[in-house]
Amino acid sequence: LQLDRTETAVNNLNPAFAKKFIIDYHFEEVQKLKFALFDQDKSSMQLYEHDFLGEFSCTLGMIVSSKKITRTLLLGNGKPAGKGMITIAAQELSDNRVITLSMAGRKLDKKDLFGKSDPFLEFYKPGDDGKWMLVHRTEVIKYTLDPIWKPFTVPLVSLCDGDVEKLIKVMCYDYDSDGGHDFIGEFQTSVARMCEAQDAFPLELECINPKKQKKKKNYKNSGIVIVKSCKITRDFSFLDYILGGCQLMFTVGIDFTASNGNPRDPSSLHYINPMGTNEYLSAIWAVGQIIQDYDSDKMFPALGFGAQLPPDWKVSHEFAINFNPTNPFCSGVEGIVQAYSACLPHIRFYGPTNFSPIINHVARFAAQATQQEAASQYFILLIITDGVISDMDETRHAVVQASKLPMSIIIVGVGNADFAAMEFLDGDSRVLRSHTGEEAVRDIVQFVPFRDFRNAPKETLAKAVLAELPQQVVQYFKHQNLPP
Repeated sequence: LQLDRTETAVNNLNPAFAKKFIIDYHFEEVQKLKFALFDQDKSSMQLYEHDFLGEFSCTLGMIVSSKKITRTLLLGNGKPAGKGMITIAAQELSDNRVITLSMAGRKLDKKDLFGKSDPFLEFYKPGDDGKWMLVHRTEVIKYTLDPIWKPFTVPLVSLCDGDVEKLIKVMCYDYDSDGGHDFIGEFQTSVARMCEAQDAFPLELECINPKKQKKKKNYKNSGIVIVKSCKITRDFSFLDYILGGCQLMFTVGIDFTASNGNPRDPSSLHYINPMGTNEYLSAIWAVGQIIQDYDSDKMFPALGFGAQLPPDWKVSHEFAINFNPTNPFCSGVEGIVQAYSACLPHIRFYGPTNFSPIINHVARFAAQATQQEAASQYFILLIITDGVISDMDETRHAVVQASKLPMSIIIVGVGNADFAAMEFLDGDSRVLRSHTGEEAVRDIVQFVPFRDFRNAPKETLAKAVLAELPQQVVQYFKHQNLPP
């Protein structure tokens, strides 16, 4: 499917193309792209009429994680097409500025017979149809002609379509519980104008009631609306952090407890079928192939738990599946899959199902990353398990501690066990507390039962598992006041 094509650069072996391709970005999907170059010979629109100069294929994730990539152009057979290179750069288009306004009023008109007014403000921008469109309404301040409203923050795109010179209209009303709010006055201004307000020098705008203005000769205004402060800041997105060089550090934890069944027995969850897969491998592939684009060295620690290890058959809840404790790293998702298949015959499945050692293992690295003053690393632990957690108190405690760190935990439940405890760790319905009562600072666990995706395309599992991750990354760095 051809998405778009650039202009033609005439007689040029080092062209820079002005044309920009606009693509919707979805972190939780693998978005494959191919860039093909041609030498235009005729005025035909048909590509086969032109000479092919080489092509390059990659994923959108690869481009945004590097911000800019330069690669060799290849022929269809994967061999270099001469000396040609291609450079691709990415930038995010969305306007992520937000505006924070702090407003007050002075000497507003008194509208209630037996008391003062109950003022609130409404902000409007011009819509496409020329009509004014409501953007924001402040809270009501009761019984006062000198209200001070709480500061509020809205996206700049909502308030003025991102155009600070655009006129916006502010209307002031006196609240009535029956909904028949009394109009006090209005004025027009722009974001650029409001941004002149400083803490020591507020901006004062006269609130005008046109009807009164017509009737009364000596009418001045219906009070003053004061912009105490107006600040525009950027609300960073997940892409901002990735483009800023943040690496996603991926670790996988695999459950080798006896309840999985003997891996040589076809009924076992660890049995590798003639197609070369099982639910453990499917989960590793689905999640890993997306995350690996965001890690520059693509070296991933792969750990196992709940098995007895040779030579002395001690139980371990945190071992390198490549049997190299000082270097548990596997190269790419393929490396994890190879190490997994190779270790199965050499270990004895045992128990219990303890999660906390592996969570604490990754948390140690995430804690080291917090020593850096930049948003440079975020850790993702994928735990694949068949059953009920044995060390629930320790696991809850480990998750609550990990919620303070740059890390998220994805749990994929395989097989048909009861996963109620996993749902509990996934704080979607309520805040997770440790057994001591301490609350998680944020929800970092995403639990997905594999059985819901058995007959679905593998992309849907990755989507379900990774959908919450971008906001978890942003939420953490924002909480720490760390810009990209």
